[in-house]
Amino acid sequence: MTEHQTVQTLNQFIIHRQTQHEGARGELSRLLHHVGIAAKIVNRAVNKAGLMDILGNYGDKNVQGEDQQKLDVFADIHFIDALKASGECAAIASEENENIITFDDEMSKNAKYVFCMDPLDGSSNIDVNVSIGTIFSIYKRISPRGEEATIEDFLQEGTKQVAAGYIIYGSSTMLVYTTGNGVNGFTLDPSIGEFCLSHPNIKTPEKGKIYSINEGNYINFPTGVKKYIKYCQEKDVDTGRPYTSRYIGSLVADFHRNLLKGGIFIYPETNKNPTGKLRLLYECNPIAFIAEQAGAQATDGHNRILEIKPTELHQRVPFYTGSNKMIKRAEEFLDFFESEE
Repeated sequence: MTEHQTVQTLNQFIIHRQTQHEGARGELSRLLHHVGIAAKIVNRAVNKAGLMDILGNYGDKNVQGEDQQKLDVFADIHFIDALKASGECAAIASEENENIITFDDEMSKNAKYVFCMDPLDGSSNIDVNVSIGTIFSIYKRISPRGEEATIEDFLQEGTKQVAAGYIIYGSSTMLVYTTGNGVNGFTLDPSIGEFCLSHPNIKTPEKGKIYSINEGNYINFPTGVKKYIKYCQEKDVDTGRPYTSRYIGSLVADFHRNLLKGGIFIYPETNKNPTGKLRLLYECNPIAFIAEQAGAQATDGHNRILEIKPTELHQRVPFYTGSNKMIKRAEEFLDFFESEE
């Protein structure tokens, strides 16, 4: 972007999109605005983490049995505070909390939306200055407005999402989101303190040259996944193989790269985690919504992620997402070798 180009901020973009929908009253706009506020607060803490007492272990475990980092707790608190302040959020489900968080003030009880989030994805990378992120998802509540939200508001299929997005805290900080009308990315300009449109109408290439998987778990993978990895590593001029292996260990960072460049991200079931490890509500559904809106796919290896009916708040699933042709080929390997076993 040159110095003389018009800058469109996140708020301007949201308001413009909102006015295009007749009858829209702006509740979602206000909620997304407060997501942006929380993202700026967390970004400031991430950027100063080495200078503040915010690195390291918090000294507790979350509901997932994982060690909480100080920055995990910081992000969780500030997103909750910002969402409550919006007045447009009836309740929150967070990866860091065992139960949903409901707000009992009258404005929140009458709010239309509930919010799912992984407040800080990639916690294991915090202390070594590797890209981390926030993942979020918004649903219309199904419980009566005027009353407290219930867990049923969150146990909806991903197809019911009205918005989803992520913030990546990297070499630059970006907010990427969709409301079902394409995917757009906004880069934080620290000189004005605003997220500005930098990546309009993102589309994932039909095919990429990157595969992302934690190969350290290779021995525990299903046979179909092992065979697909070997396929990715073989030389074949016609298909452009071998592919390049790139794995950061932060879902947001790995997905963001593949979203822009094309590729496949795989986090399969293993002997240790037979139902998968990534959370359906906080990670897979929002990422799947973004992937599909960018022309890519997201499955559990066989089924469309967005059509899975959640049965519990912290449900885990296998996760495959990325370029269409690469997902299709991976699923062919899974189907073939499962039928052989």
